[in-house]
Formats: sequence, structure tokens, C-alpha cells
Amino acid sequence: MLKPATPAHLIYETPEFEVVIPGTYVLCAVSGERIDLDNLKYWSAEFQEAYRGAEESAAAFLAGGAKNIRK
Repeated sequence: MLKPATPAHLIYETPEFEVVIPGTYVLCAVSGERIDLDNLKYWSAEFQEAYRGAEESAAAFLAGGAKNIRK
């Protein structure tokens, strides 16, 4: 039986993250796209955000966090 997809709550640290509430994915802070925990490679401990890839990570870093990116 497949597990239902549920969001996880993480604390992002360097170089790892801690799972606070178990789940199968998090959302990219820039794009809003789902990132399976098995594929999570980019995050910011400073901003406590997850990113889909290097492009989103760099954009958030340069903006001072995803909340500062104009959409």
C-alpha cells in the first residue's frame, strides 16, 4: 500500500535538516513546487527555506530570502 503524500515540517541546519513532523515532501519557497524529501538538496539554514534547485536557491540568497522575490 502506498503512503499518502503529506507535507513534512523540517528544521534546516547545516549540513543537514531535522524532521520535526514526518511527511513525504516540502514546498519550494520560491516556486511553490513540491520537493520529495528524497530529492531535497537545496535549503537555507538562515532563512529556513527549501528550494527546488540551484537557480531558486541562488535567487533566494541574492534577495535575502524567498519572501523578498517579486513574483
